[in-house]
Amino acid sequence: MPKGTGKVVAQNKKANHDYAIEETYETGIVLQGTEIKAIRAGRVNLKDSFARVQQGEVFLHNMHISPYEQGNRYNHEPLRTRKLLLHKKEISKLIGLTKEEGYALVPLKVYLKNGFAKVLIGLGKGKRKYDKREDLKKKEAKREVERAFRERQKDY
Repeated sequence: MPKGTGKVVAQNKKANHDYAIEETYETGIVLQGTEIKAIRAGRVNLKDSFARVQQGEVFLHNMHISPYEQGNRYNHEPLRTRKLLLHKKEISKLIGLTKEEGYALVPLKVYLKNGFAKVLIGLGKGKRKYDKREDLKKKEAKREVERAFRERQKDY
């Protein structure tokens, strides 16, 4: 199965708007007790979440996993920091790349693959305001071309 494929549970739609994603990495995630059940139920939010390399390991911050309804006292803390699982070689590469100015590790989506929860993180360079406007103009122009093409197809 190629990376990034599986049953998508949550997606960070603002990531492609705010960052120019250059590279993506498929990572495993260390979870506690009821967290996997909450993820399977789709109770995940990636808004405002980010990844950071600390002491040779990659951690995911601010990812919100809602408490599981049937979890009672065994429930987890929703916003706790979670460890991401990567190979040493990938981590050392990320350490070098994130030290450069303007680069950040952004979680793009959470999905289930072969029964395991995976997080697709992207190495992104922050976009400036004018870059975002330019992308919106390109998207709108593409939409207009598609619309005109469809109208033309209807005429025939």
